[in-house]
Amino acid sequence: MKAKAAYTVIFRATLDHLDDDYVQMAANLRQLAMEKYGCLDFISFSAGGQEVAISYWQSMEHIRSWSRDPVHRQAKERACDSWYHSWQLQICKIESSRYSDQI
Repeated sequence: MKAKAAYTVIFRATLDHLDDDYVQMAANLRQLAMEKYGCLDFISFSAGGQEVAISYWQSMEHIRSWSRDPVHRQAKERACDSWYHSWQLQICKIESSRYSDQI
């Protein structure tokens, strides 16, 4: 990350039915969040029918703008209808951060 993150968004979902549209939408959303809305970093992984995505942001304003994006809103609707059985979102303020250059 080039800029210092102040907030992280943790998204967890129980997967229902993923298809090729999901894979393409996820890639498009990541690119959009980073290029247009100032997402600083984004990582995701899945195992055992669960998906976790963690994104890093400079401000709540950036997060709010991203949440209102029309493409993002459309993806959220489709996810609730087709891709996810259930989901959880947490927004956390980063109080302290330590790291190694090897990450």
